[in-house]
Amino acid sequence: MKTNQELQKDVQDAMKWQPSLHAAEIGVTVKDAIVTLTGTVDGYYKKTEAETAAKGVAGVNAVVEEINVKYPSNFLKTNNEIAAEVVKALKDDRSVPNNQINVKVEDGWVTLDGELAWHYQKDAAKSAVARLSGVKGITNDINIKSEAHDTLEKKRVEDAFTRHWSINAEDITVSVSGTKITLTGTVTSLYQKDEAARIAWDTPGVWSVENNLVVEYDYALID
Repeated sequence: MKTNQELQKDVQDAMKWQPSLHAAEIGVTVKDAIVTLTGTVDGYYKKTEAETAAKGVAGVNAVVEEINVKYPSNFLKTNNEIAAEVVKALKDDRSVPNNQINVKVEDGWVTLDGELAWHYQKDAAKSAVARLSGVKGITNDINIKSEAHDTLEKKRVEDAFTRHWSINAEDITVSVSGTKITLTGTVTSLYQKDEAARIAWDTPGVWSVENNLVVEYDYALID
């Protein structure tokens, strides 16, 4: 059995394992296996790293991220300066096709939209922007319209799950409809749920993935 207090400590320890995160910056509360992260950090990437660390802890059913980003006065930048750096970062990233992403910046919040052929390119675009100084948040509205003309194959996705070390393929049902993949069933961590979606997105020809996987554990959480 695992208490909320034990789960809280596990998440805090996971934060300490990240060299860029400081325990004093981020507060962790847990109720019914739902982790809430609060505090103030001096970089957007720290928000994402904190969330990723929490999702990797066994027993976490959901993460509520309420961390604020506040830069020191000497790191403050105008929206135009941030936009220029975002455009350059996207151009310099070889995983991101040139001139296919629109950029908008408002009060340090970056919005990306446009169309790309692969989901990994969408992730790469966000990653290229996440570590830029001055960025307070990112909305990734890029759509995926695959250039591949392959017919989506259910077995291809199922085989990919079978090969993955952390996923029990027998617990996941894959449904294919046109260019959409739907995942149902159970996994034992948020990490596995995210990995299953990532694998599905890597399928040639996919335009959308609906991830309905439920996180379940072999033990119950008690107070």
